[in-house]
Amino acid sequence: MYVRDAKNRDEVWLLDRIEESGLEDPAFRSRDYVIALDEESGAKAGLGRVRVHQTDEEEFCELAFVLTLDVWRGQGVGAHVVERLVAEADDAEFDRVYTFTVEPDYFLTFGFEPVDGDDLPPVLRERLDAVRAERGDDAIALRVDPEAFEMPEAYRDRFKRATPADEPDPGEVSIEETAEDFGIDPEETTHKYDTGR
Repeated sequence: MYVRDAKNRDEVWLLDRIEESGLEDPAFRSRDYVIALDEESGAKAGLGRVRVHQTDEEEFCELAFVLTLDVWRGQGVGAHVVERLVAEADDAEFDRVYTFTVEPDYFLTFGFEPVDGDDLPPVLRERLDAVRAERGDDAIALRVDPEAFEMPEAYRDRFKRATPADEPDPGEVSIEETAEDFGIDPEETTHKYDTGR
């Protein structure tokens, strides 16, 4: 598994995943996204993006969208998307990265800390209000200093061994089903849809 910047050719895939998620990205630009991919198959496993909010005085960086496809969940994919986005924010010299979520426990594992909505700059307070309108009043603001970001080792281990849930793990025995498993005698059938009865 690895995480790379999205390319123009990924745009349709990104838009389809965003639509399936039921969330909106009114400021969609494919170049703002990163994508997690399986090295062997090239299968896309997750995505994420940063969003920059500008005021006359300052810019603020937000992890605006982090999504892991269902068959890849629980394998560190989202964690590595978050890590890549925080690293990009650090490279862009942001000293704080914000996110707004209804699942704060996930982000707390990386060193994010809750921020009282009243302590947010007005542009981020508006963003929190928008997230609450979209996802519910339980959404809270969190932030992390990119230098304080921590990746739990368990997520690294899972990411190295990630396989989609609909595929057997390497080393797992795969049993091929035969006609006999369904009560069909292949010696008696005359064509592929004949059950022999």
